[in-house]
Amino acid sequence: MTMNTRTRITALSIGVAVAVAACGSGGSDSAAVPTTTNSQTATTVVAPEAGGIRVVSPQEGAAIQQNHPDGLVILDVRTPDEFAAGHLDGATMIDFYSPDFADRLAALDRDVPYLLYCRSGNRSGQARQLMSDLGFADVADIDGGISAWAAAGLPVVG
Repeated sequence: MTMNTRTRITALSIGVAVAVAACGSGGSDSAAVPTTTNSQTATTVVAPEAGGIRVVSPQEGAAIQQNHPDGLVILDVRTPDEFAAGHLDGATMIDFYSPDFADRLAALDRDVPYLLYCRSGNRSGQARQLMSDLGFADVADIDGGISAWAAAGLPVVG
């Protein structure tokens, strides 16, 4: 390979990397928007656009919960003991480890929006994939689960 060819390949690789980074990783399209009040800068989290199967930050999840779309179901896929120790306000629990978990998930309304979480993101990630396979239209999975939610200082009840 000549030096000129190697240079072209390197330039093309860098261009692709920049384009991929600019497009994001397929997560939410929302962003923290700086706002100015009294000469101080504050950050306002804008809720991600509804629709699709996606992972959202705890802050984006909180924005969805606060400005909830019609019919929002907050779905906790942890165990009953984990749920009793603390959960998101208004959450419904379906135990991921229950033998009928997939059947209970399949029985849910596929056309309403869901805010999904577990403890750390592993079980909800698997549930998110199953919901995608089942044809759910709008699922926002909280990245890092309730652990990241609590670490961000967001409210937990129970």
